[in-house]
Amino acid sequence: MTTIAQNIVDTLAANGIRRVYGLPGDSLNGFTDALRGTPSIEWVHVRHEEAGAFAAAADAALTGEVAVCAGSAGPGNLHLINGLYDANRSRVPVLAIAAHIPSGEIGSNYFQETHPQEVFRECSVYAEQVTDPAQMPRILEIALRTAIEKRGVAVVVLSGDVGLTQVESERIALVRRTTPHVVPSDDELREAAGILNLAGKVTILAGAGVEGAHDEVIALADALGAPIVHALRGKEFIEYDNPFDVGMTGLLGFSSGYRAMETCDALLMLGTDFPYQQFYPDHAKIIQVDLRGDQLGRRTKLDLGLVGDVKDTATALLPLLKRKHRRTHLEASLKHYAKARAKLDDLATPTKKGQALHPQYITRVIDQLAADDAVFTADVGTPVIWAARYLTMNGRRRLVGSFTHGSMANALPHAMGAQAAYPGRQVVALAGDGGLSMLMGELLTIVQNKLPVKLVVFNNASLNFIELEMKSVGFVNFGTGLDNPNFAGVAEALGIKGVRVNDSSELEQGLKEAFEHDGPALVDVATIRQELAMPPTITAQQAGGFTLYALRTVLSGRGDEVLDLAKTNWRRVF
Repeated sequence: MTTIAQNIVDTLAANGIRRVYGLPGDSLNGFTDALRGTPSIEWVHVRHEEAGAFAAAADAALTGEVAVCAGSAGPGNLHLINGLYDANRSRVPVLAIAAHIPSGEIGSNYFQETHPQEVFRECSVYAEQVTDPAQMPRILEIALRTAIEKRGVAVVVLSGDVGLTQVESERIALVRRTTPHVVPSDDELREAAGILNLAGKVTILAGAGVEGAHDEVIALADALGAPIVHALRGKEFIEYDNPFDVGMTGLLGFSSGYRAMETCDALLMLGTDFPYQQFYPDHAKIIQVDLRGDQLGRRTKLDLGLVGDVKDTATALLPLLKRKHRRTHLEASLKHYAKARAKLDDLATPTKKGQALHPQYITRVIDQLAADDAVFTADVGTPVIWAARYLTMNGRRRLVGSFTHGSMANALPHAMGAQAAYPGRQVVALAGDGGLSMLMGELLTIVQNKLPVKLVVFNNASLNFIELEMKSVGFVNFGTGLDNPNFAGVAEALGIKGVRVNDSSELEQGLKEAFEHDGPALVDVATIRQELAMPPTITAQQAGGFTLYALRTVLSGRGDEVLDLAKTNWRRVF
């Protein structure tokens, strides 16, 4: 007879799972031993379970298939939580095997006891505990199907002793994704067309839900004479081959995207959960299309909410639209975008010899040298800003990050999952010095698992985005400085090619050496600390905050910081 643990592994193999990310422990012994005897599934041994969950999230995001991670009882599976929150909020299918204490000890405050079924409830679409062999393999089948259909995290909680019991049924469940066509009703489509046909100035806001609908959204924009603004998670799916693109809005975006939304009289939201209410127009008619009805109207007041797949809905809506011949809104938005883009490009310049580098320049050179099908990951903080503004998508490149959950330290473990899923593809992680150091042990993971990840460290010796937030509300920077090592030297000590870049003249050659290296490589770049990442619009409160920051900083005896800030960002004035 087969054990529950073996049945789980056999089911994973039958469903095409090729990797499990995790860290072993005694409560996982039955599971890992079953993996040992299953050569079709690779055990990707990480140094921290949080990194394993992040890696699984990236794996699932890129492949579209279920990815699996595992954690041992108590602290082991608790370490998974942050990465699982990221996966669940990014809506990617991940299965987590959360081991538990011996079943007979549950409820006794036993060594390492937690209540994982409850702990994981908020960061999952399914979380259930197996307490009886009769539940299997049905629980696993439900978990897999729920992860796939709800595009989220499913957690199976399993005590080590229960995993070693024999299953009552050796059935292997095969779970495949369904492909339904979801379209609003004819009446709803006609109502949407009526609003859009009457509007003089239409803008489209495109999010992650436009994946696979690039051409259909472009056709809508053409008919409506509508500029297309993208949210960050929509960048990789709609920015390329797009004559209607006017950039991104939001805190990480720039002025042209903000303006195209602010000046429209009808906004068509497609597959987006863009969270920042202050960036929505105040007086426009708003239509939202989303596959999940519970998302409708969550961020802004709607005139019409439609449940539907973006591709199918756009296809059904297009014949009902009257082509707009007056296209002044589109032309003005494109002209504004050209100016905003040129201004951003002017900031991506080398610094003088001996000076730390502008992060815009670093990212622009990365963009130019990276492969046409590169996978980029970016740490939350300023690396995400530069990725959003300076990485060019082309339909083949991918961009993965903790864009909804917003966790630090995601770039390296996301890159691990991306590289494990696509071993022959170039994976480039834009890492902050704070983010890298938080999970720096995973450098050992990429060595041990022979993952040729390329890391570029934006080394500004600070938690830079936190400093920007402090400045914007008037606080003197405190507690944000980092006393960093030479990351390139650390990399070399661990068996990773390390390159240190201290001057703009060294950047291109340093990146080429790293990108061409047959194995993992890390480029440690000295980056200007005082670079400001300006939002697309400055509120009076933010302007007052910067003024107050300058005054407080001078009065605290740190006036040199204000001078440094002014010198670094003076070029923005011209």
